[in-house]
Amino acid sequence: MTQSRRAARRTALFVLYQSDVTGRPLASLYEGEVDPWARELAEAVSQRAEALDAQIDEASDAWAASRLGAVERNVLRIGIHELETEQVPKEVAIDEAVGLAKRYASEEASRLVNGILGRIAREREAV
Repeated sequence: MTQSRRAARRTALFVLYQSDVTGRPLASLYEGEVDPWARELAEAVSQRAEALDAQIDEASDAWAASRLGAVERNVLRIGIHELETEQVPKEVAIDEAVGLAKRYASEEASRLVNGILGRIAREREAV
């Protein structure tokens, strides 16, 4: 079963969120056939969660990753991962993350995600 990247990103977010909230390993949360790209994304983000959270902490003036809700934190982790791997253009990585935050959290969360990812992207370009 192959999903669009957008749908696979939502699946990865859902699995990461469930793992974050329940403390259960990712493998125990996959139900039925999971898109291979969604599985790879979720596992890559999960393995690098601490490093991704450190980047959130560095890029945010007011919010530590530990203070964010599980949705916002995992949306940011996915967005940062996509910025780093450059599998999609940076604009797509940011737009998709903002859309996920808006859809599953709030308008305020989408602005926070946009600000943090925008800052990370600008800093990456400056290097």
